[in-house]
Amino acid sequence: MPLDHEMFRNRARAESFGIIAAQYDRARPPYPEALIDDLVAREPRDVLDVGCGTGKAARLLAKRGLSVLGVEIDTGMAEVARGHGIDVEVAPFESWDDAGRRFDLITSGQAWHWLDPDAGARKAAQLLRPGGTLALFWNMSQLDGPLLTAMAEVYRREAPELVESARHLGGRHARSDAYVPSLGAAGFSDRVVCDYAWDQVYPRDEWVELLQTYSDHHLLPDEQRTRLLDAVGAAIDDAGGYVGARYETHAILARSTGRRGSGRRGGRERRSRSEP
Repeated sequence: MPLDHEMFRNRARAESFGIIAAQYDRARPPYPEALIDDLVAREPRDVLDVGCGTGKAARLLAKRGLSVLGVEIDTGMAEVARGHGIDVEVAPFESWDDAGRRFDLITSGQAWHWLDPDAGARKAAQLLRPGGTLALFWNMSQLDGPLLTAMAEVYRREAPELVESARHLGGRHARSDAYVPSLGAAGFSDRVVCDYAWDQVYPRDEWVELLQTYSDHHLLPDEQRTRLLDAVGAAIDDAGGYVGARYETHAILARSTGRRGSGRRGGRERRSRSEP
């Protein structure tokens, strides 16, 4: 079973974001407009954003005129989202009281791996109106060229335990393999895996700040984290002071049938799109 399928059991990581909520909101990148276009094209009215964090995805959907409600386990993250005008209820999604409300679209950006995937899929299936969409998506960045080589050496020296998990070093979890089966078992149909490619350039300090919002980096011992970030900054300085990150937003889109799961665990297709 892919690693992501079990990440929700690591509660120390899952619940570590609240104390860096403002930094997370400032440093984390948005989601590509092409993804939002595809979600809006399904003509939803009511949206539930699961694990909404600081509202990165919710705000993009709200700007398109959709009614968005967030569910977030962390009060600090929820407060930042509310500051951006998003209505948020604080609770674990798996036990959240929906009070009979139903939705046309349920989204989860950078968060589904912190939920029990089977319980989460069943809950989402209950909350969606027939024909509604569940959209799970993650931003994944990767470096290349000489900077990737330099960064890999820094991590091997200063934080070898992160070499496999640090996605910008080339590590990538097979999230569709982790979650598509549980969606099928919960009764979702038309399970489509989409990839949206885009690029972003970071000045040195912005990249270092971004790294501090990743749970595996944030939970390092203070002295080790300082050594790692100092070494990362030095490597960026040597490369000209900027980081060119190639992003891919990996999305899983599934339709609700309005029926209980059949137990079937297959079926998907893949599409790719690039942002200009």
